[in-house]
Amino acid sequence: MNKSKILVIEDDPAITNLIRTTLDTQDYQYHTARTGSAGLMDAVAYNADVIILDLGLPDMDGVEIIRKIRGWSTVPIIVVSARSEDSDKVEALDAGAEDYLTKPFSIDELLARLRAALRRRQLDDTGLAPQESVYRNGNLSIDYAAGCVYRDDREIHLTPIEYKLLCVLAKNTGKVLTHNYILKEVWGNAFSADASSLRVFMATLRKKIEENPATPQYIQTHIGVGYRMIRQ
Repeated sequence: MNKSKILVIEDDPAITNLIRTTLDTQDYQYHTARTGSAGLMDAVAYNADVIILDLGLPDMDGVEIIRKIRGWSTVPIIVVSARSEDSDKVEALDAGAEDYLTKPFSIDELLARLRAALRRRQLDDTGLAPQESVYRNGNLSIDYAAGCVYRDDREIHLTPIEYKLLCVLAKNTGKVLTHNYILKEVWGNAFSADASSLRVFMATLRKKIEENPATPQYIQTHIGVGYRMIRQ
């Protein structure tokens, strides 16, 4: 079985060593770069399965790197950064990052996000995700052909907007989707509805698909940023 290849673009030696040690314990292959320019060259040459990227690099901003890589590749990019403002997270995710971890982060959380990104990468590479006629996640399922949603094999009746919201989240399971991304996917642009309207629709969707909407099992809120469908 081929080992997954991880490219780490990080200039802080302590963080780099922590990530290297973590990847060693999980038997991942990896390569490291300390500058943005070196990271961009390695992104082309190394053919990584996932990129772990710091935003505060000495020669260029990490968001610029994300945009450059997205010009030619869909490789998942997990941002690890000391920038904790919602605006920084939104900017990185809208530029094309798969996920965002704020320093300091736990090793367990990094590994969980890494596994989720690798699963998504494998689905994208095999082409299975878009062709699957039925989506299954825990006790939740979506029959795309019939336009029906089920929980515990019982049909749930959703409005057209709720159904579209659920499909967008399901298609991107494991990935944080920003408010702007969801608004554009569901309404066609970010101005047809605002974030407050989105919260209302998301609340009604949760009431229908979650066993306990107060402690959601499927739809995770990233306050000030967006939402994520959690793989069960």
